[in-house]
Amino acid sequence: MNSSGPAYPLASLYVGDLHPDVTEAMLYQKFSPAGPIMSIRVCRDIITRRSLGYAYINFQQPADAECALDTMNYDVLKGRPIRIMWSQRDPGLRKSGVGNIFIKNMDESIDNKALYDTFSAFGNILSCKVVCDEKGSKGYGFVHFETHEAANRAIETMNGMLLNDRKVFVGHFKSRKEREMEFGTKAMKFTNVYVKNFGEDYTDEKLKELFTSFGRTLSVRVMKDERGRSRGFGFVNYANHEDAQKAVDDMNGKDISGKILYVGRAQKRLERQGELKRKFDQIKQDRIQRYQGVNLYVKNLDDGIDDERLRKEFAPYGTITSAKVMTDGSQSKGFGFVCFSSPEEATKAVTEMNGRIVATKPLYVALAQRREERKAILTNKYMQRLATLRTMTSPVIDSYQQAGYYMAVPQVRRFGSDANMRPVPRWTGQPPRLQGPYPTQYVGTAAPRRGSTPIATVRQASTQAPRAISSSQRTNNIATQTVGGRTDVPGMTRGGQYKYSPAVRNVQQVVVFPAPVMEPPVHLQGHEPLTTSMLAAAPPMDQKQLLGERLYPVIHSLHPNLAGKITGMLLEIDNSELLHMLETPESLHSKVDEAIAVLQAHQAKECSPKK
Repeated sequence: MNSSGPAYPLASLYVGDLHPDVTEAMLYQKFSPAGPIMSIRVCRDIITRRSLGYAYINFQQPADAECALDTMNYDVLKGRPIRIMWSQRDPGLRKSGVGNIFIKNMDESIDNKALYDTFSAFGNILSCKVVCDEKGSKGYGFVHFETHEAANRAIETMNGMLLNDRKVFVGHFKSRKEREMEFGTKAMKFTNVYVKNFGEDYTDEKLKELFTSFGRTLSVRVMKDERGRSRGFGFVNYANHEDAQKAVDDMNGKDISGKILYVGRAQKRLERQGELKRKFDQIKQDRIQRYQGVNLYVKNLDDGIDDERLRKEFAPYGTITSAKVMTDGSQSKGFGFVCFSSPEEATKAVTEMNGRIVATKPLYVALAQRREERKAILTNKYMQRLATLRTMTSPVIDSYQQAGYYMAVPQVRRFGSDANMRPVPRWTGQPPRLQGPYPTQYVGTAAPRRGSTPIATVRQASTQAPRAISSSQRTNNIATQTVGGRTDVPGMTRGGQYKYSPAVRNVQQVVVFPAPVMEPPVHLQGHEPLTTSMLAAAPPMDQKQLLGERLYPVIHSLHPNLAGKITGMLLEIDNSELLHMLETPESLHSKVDEAIAVLQAHQAKECSPKK
C-alpha cells in the first residue's frame, strides 16, 4: 500500500463497525500505542445514549494516525473487526463518487480485510467495506480510492478476474439515481414483448401468426401449466425495437375472441414489483396531500349514529365532501371520518365538536392521522419521558421507570434517619408502609442518639386526607401512657409492643405523633365507572391520575411486566379519548398493542448492532 497518506491537519481517524459496548477507554487502550492522542469520541444516540457504532480519534501527529491506520485496520475489538479510515471533513468528497468502485459476485469468505489487501496494490484506499447482513456477506462491496486513476487501474486489472474461484465484476460506483436513469434508457429500447389475456387454446404457432405481421420475431413462447394447457400469457421477442414498439401500440387493448388483450414491454419480476410499488406510493402520497388538514377522525360515536346523522352534526361548520361511519356489517364500530373542503373549516369543527355530547356520548374529534404518524408521535413522547426520568434521582420516579405507574407520595422524615419508603400504587387501596421489623400497630424511629428523647410514631387507619397538625392539637387529641417501656394508645388493640434498647435513657418520656397517611381516594371505593361528569368535576391536575387508576389494572391484566410503561405512554393521549378507551375494550386493546409495538421497536433498535 502507498504509505503516503493525506496530511489532515487534525490527524483524525474514523473508526467504524464498533460493538455497541466499546467505550472511549477501550479505544484509548487500543490506539494509544500508536502515539499521543488528543481526543476520542464515541458517537451516541442523543436520547438513549447508546453507541451508534462509530467513533473519531484525533492524534497529535498525522504520522501516528497513519501508523494506526496501517497497523490496526480490521483488528478485532470485542469480537468485531474494526474499520479505520481517514476522517473526511468535506462530505462532498464522499458523495462525489470519485475513485469509488463497486465489486459484486464475491465469495462469501471474502471479508473487509481480504478485500482491502486485494485492492491496496492499486493505490491509497480511503475506505473499504463488504456489505453484510445478519447471515454474513451479501456478495458485494465498495472500495474508495484516493484518486480516480487508482480506481481505473483496479477496474482494468480486476474486472472479470477470479477471486476464490468466482468471477467478480468490478466497475465504477453509480448512485441509485444514475442506475435508474441508465436502466430507463435501456428500457426505452426494448425488443421483448409481454402478451396476456388470450384464450387457453392458443399455442406458440397461433400466437406467432398474430404478431409476425409487425416484423421479424426471434422467439415466440406461450407459457403452459403442468398439464400442458396455456396459462393465458406469453412472450414475443422481436429482432429490433421499432417492430416491438409497433406491436405494443397496435395490439394493446385489442379485442381478440371476446377478450381484451394486454401487450406491453416485458419486465422482470423485481422491476415490475418496484414499478407497482412506486405507483402505489405515489397514489398514497397524492391521497395524503389531498386530505391533509381537512379529514377529521371522530370516535366515541353512539351506536345509533349513521352517515346521515354524522354529516348533519358537522354540517354547520363548513362544506362536507364526505362523512362515513365505519361499520362491521350492520354494526357501528363507534368511529368514523368527516372530510371538509378546507383546513379552516376542519379546524373550526375540531374546536367546536371535540368533547360535545351527541346522542349519549361525548365525541372525540381530531385531525385524522396515519398509523405510522401515531406510532411516531407515541414513540417520541415515550422517549422524551424516558429521557426526563433518567435525569431524576427520586426513588419514586425510579420505581415508576422500572416497574409501574406510581403516584408521588410525600417523604416521611424521622428523627435521626430518613424513613425508607416504598412507593405504592394508589389503586392498591393501601397506605404506604415504613420498612423495618416493627409491629404493624407501632412503628418507631431508629435508635435515638444518647441523651435524646425517643419518639414513637403511631400509624392509624384513617379515612381523612392528611393535614398539618399543630403541637397543641397533638396534645389534645392523643393521650399517651408509658408503662415499663410500653406505649399504650387508647382506642387501639395491643397487637404488638414496641421495646426500647436498654441503652436508651429517659424511656418513660414518650411523645406520640400521628404520621401523615396517604389514604386511598374516595373515588376508588367500589371501583365505580369513571364518567364524564366525574372527570370534569375533578381538578385538572387530578384528571390524569383518575384515568391512570382505571387504566392500570386493565393493562396489568394484559401485560403485567409492562403495565407501568404502557399506562404512562397512554396518559399522553387526550382525556376524552382515554375515557372512550375505558368504555370500549376494543379501542383500549388496540392502543395497548400500538404501545407494545413501539416498545418492541425501541428495544430492537437498542439491541441491534449498528453498522
